[in-house]
Amino acid sequence: MRNFKLEIVTPTEINKIENVSYVRCPGSDGSFGIMKGHRDAVIALGVGEIKITETGKDFYYATSGGFVEISKEKVQFLLETVELSKDINLDRAKSSLKRSKDRVSNKNNNDMNRAELSLIKALNRLKVSSR
Repeated sequence: MRNFKLEIVTPTEINKIENVSYVRCPGSDGSFGIMKGHRDAVIALGVGEIKITETGKDFYYATSGGFVEISKEKVQFLLETVELSKDINLDRAKSSLKRSKDRVSNKNNNDMNRAELSLIKALNRLKVSSR
């Protein structure tokens, strides 16, 4: 079988997945895929959706970015945040979207970049939650 091991590392936990055949990642320059035998690399990730195919089943995660390290032994995600689609609290995600939209529309906002990033993250979480 042509599968590999994957670790998802966040500041609060480490999840190990043993039987992965494919991963699609939100690279900072666009999406890319990883299969067994991928060339070693460290790649920056942006806000987006991670798709992991494990034992023939697809799982979708929302991430706010980080890095992926690819080696012969395993693939390791080093992420700020990550949420499995079925674990995303829809009410909380909608509330976050509303707050983000309010911040972006506030002309007196001193940190528009942060407000726009918050909006992008909220939209991503809602999109991934529907998977």
